[in-house]
Amino acid sequence: MKRLFAIALLFAGLAARAQETPTVTARVEPDSIMIGDRFDYVIDVEKDLVQVVEFPVFDPRDGKIELVENCPVDTLERDGRRLKLRKRYRLAAFDEGKYNLGAAQVLYADKNILDTLRSTDSVYLEVATFQIDSTSQSIYDLKAQKNLPFRFREVSGYVKWGVFFLLMLLAAGYALKRYLASRGKGFGDLFKPAPPLPPHVAAIQALEALHNQKLWQNNRHKQYYSGLTDILRTYIAARWGFGAMEMTSDEIIETMRPEELPDKARMDLTAILRDADLVKFAKATPEAEQNEADYLKAYYFVEETKPVEEEAPAEEESPKQN
Repeated sequence: MKRLFAIALLFAGLAARAQETPTVTARVEPDSIMIGDRFDYVIDVEKDLVQVVEFPVFDPRDGKIELVENCPVDTLERDGRRLKLRKRYRLAAFDEGKYNLGAAQVLYADKNILDTLRSTDSVYLEVATFQIDSTSQSIYDLKAQKNLPFRFREVSGYVKWGVFFLLMLLAAGYALKRYLASRGKGFGDLFKPAPPLPPHVAAIQALEALHNQKLWQNNRHKQYYSGLTDILRTYIAARWGFGAMEMTSDEIIETMRPEELPDKARMDLTAILRDADLVKFAKATPEAEQNEADYLKAYYFVEETKPVEEEAPAEEESPKQN
């Protein structure tokens, strides 16, 4: 009977121990620092295996203390059903003074129990700063800029690469000169401006560009006929050598009378200039067929009056020897 009673007391003690409330302790390491230094806020909890605790989230104190690192929970030791846990917060203080960090609080849950556990003692931290005695310190002027001696090795890399690229340019220039010399040309030939286009080629290109703008199709008849006559005036000035750009339509027609022109070309020029004057000064609105017809008249006027290219005389065949 005594043995059974002892066993019953042992199990009752174990059950009672299992139901003990977890204990919470807190401290700072170290408890005094200089301003801006870091310190650790440590919370230790001893609890039963089945009990659940949740460590707090760090609450900053008006920016005077900041969280640097939130370390994970660490298990320090285990004795049967008892566990010892540690939570470490790495903090930094940026204001001088003595801080009361209060008691550490841990949330505790066990079956139907939900409670907040606190450490028995408050945690204090002292933050000191540097003491500066302004009366014993002298004020000095700014020091002048110190010039260091020049060392060639500081720029030797740039010099080497510069010489390398210079030699490459010289080699490329020499190769280009040899290439041009083999074709009977020189460096000056590379920079010669392109020869101007013949007047009739420039006029044909300008007429095609004007036609592609579709001016009269968008009711811009005045711009269309102004462009058409400007192209013809430019062509006539370059082809026959008189200032057609400053002449009126009648003056152009009168000046062109002595020139040898096909009858159709002369009539086409007169018709285009007359139609253009009606559109520009009388605000006439030609039909689509007339607009296209005047464009074709200008085109064929240039084609029919362009200079005739002289063909090179054919080489005479040498007589056959008998």
